[in-house]
Amino acid sequence: MSLKLRLARAGTKKRPYYHVVVADARSPRDGRFIEKIGNYDPKLEDKSKRVTLVVERVQHWLSVGAQPTDRVARFFDAAGLMKREARNNPEKAKPGKKATERAEAKAAAEAEKAAAAAAPAEAPAAE
Repeated sequence: MSLKLRLARAGTKKRPYYHVVVADARSPRDGRFIEKIGNYDPKLEDKSKRVTLVVERVQHWLSVGAQPTDRVARFFDAAGLMKREARNNPEKAKPGKKATERAEAKAAAEAEKAAAAAAPAEAPAAE
């Protein structure tokens, strides 16, 4: 059985509130879980109080091989429970294929326009 440490939403509409839970990876997000090990309230003003964790239980579940999701791993990293490597995807910032084509077409059109504007200016100077 593959275990995940993840968030389960418990808030109402427009009032998010999450439980940090240990669950089977196959169970639904808000469905059955094994144990609740913390809370996350993103609406709190004080950022230091947004996440509360039961540290002993988190360490236990990490020691038996439970894998945290990316967001939960961020919480654990901030609490000093585990080290999370920063992600780096340089491809993500590059524009897509169509946007690149449009940019190239626009640059070509501007180059033609500049060449056309420069050509008549040279013709009277030659006379």
